[in-house]
Amino acid sequence: MTKEKAVKVLEELTRLYPEARAELHFSNPFETLIATILSAQCTDRRVNMVTETLFRDYPNAAALGALTQPQLEARIKECGLYRMKAANILAACHELTEKYGGQVPNTREALMALPGVGQKTAGVVLMAAFGDDQIPVDTHVFRLANRIGLACADTPEKVEKQLREIIPEGERAHAHHLLIWHGRRCCSARKPACERCPLNDGLCEKKI
Repeated sequence: MTKEKAVKVLEELTRLYPEARAELHFSNPFETLIATILSAQCTDRRVNMVTETLFRDYPNAAALGALTQPQLEARIKECGLYRMKAANILAACHELTEKYGGQVPNTREALMALPGVGQKTAGVVLMAAFGDDQIPVDTHVFRLANRIGLACADTPEKVEKQLREIIPEGERAHAHHLLIWHGRRCCSARKPACERCPLNDGLCEKKI
């Protein structure tokens, strides 16, 4: 897909979802990091239900890191994969407290060195907490980018690289939200609603 066509795709999706934004709830870099870790294979709605009280009771890395593994597991069990997530969150909190004075680092390299933080999570934190021009690739972005024709790659890392090349600088974070919203509301994995999709008229390459 050409850069010009990619811009038209984003324009159509912006008209369809003018309110597109992050649906996870967070108010600072620490909350962004923890909520994003919890969101793996879990809906944003359920994560928000869990973090509403979690962040109230444990508002920083030192407080959350003081919990035992069983205590944290009990608080996040509804998010799924709770044992692994609890272990990673506790280890990350300890590292944030000991190495960064409780603050979340603002570089991809430092973020990805934290337990439980991969390329996607690091990208979300950089984008949402620090305002970087990132386009993290989750399952929705990966699926839609390949299906629409914005990218053609078999790993999230390769898709992100291709999206950065085709989507104009300054539009990548917005494109991330647009693709997620479209994936959740129209272009589902099993049965995309092509009949009501604004990209169906020559903009989508329909690589289903």
